[in-house]
Amino acid sequence: MRMVLRSKIHNATVTEANLAYIGSITIDADLITRVGLWPGERVLVVSNTSGARLETYVIKGEAGSGQICMNGAAAHLIKEGEEIIIMGFELADKPITPQVILVDKKNRFLADLTEKPGTTV
Repeated sequence: MRMVLRSKIHNATVTEANLAYIGSITIDADLITRVGLWPGERVLVVSNTSGARLETYVIKGEAGSGQICMNGAAAHLIKEGEEIIIMGFELADKPITPQVILVDKKNRFLADLTEKPGTTV
C-alpha cells in the first residue's frame, strides 16, 4: 500500500485567515465536490507564496463563494492573499488518477488538469 495523490486544487488564493476559529480550512463546496474531497478529510496545504506546509481538515464553505479560509493555528502559517495548493491523498495498492483542477485568483474553476492517458500533469 502507498499513500498517493487523489485530489488537488492548484493555485487557490486564501480569502481569509481566521485565528479565532477552532481549526481547519474552509473551501468552497463547488471546489471540494469537483475534486472529490470530503468535509472532515485530512489535506496537505502548501503555500506557493511563503513555502509553508501544513496538514488540516476540510470544512465545506458556501457553494460559489470562492471561499478558501485558513482557520485557527493554520492562519499563523498561511495568510490571506497567499497562493496555495490543497492536496488530498489516498492509501492505495495500485496507481490511481488524481482529480486535479486549476482555479483563478477568485478561486473560480479554470481547468481540469486531471492526467488523461498519454498526457502528463
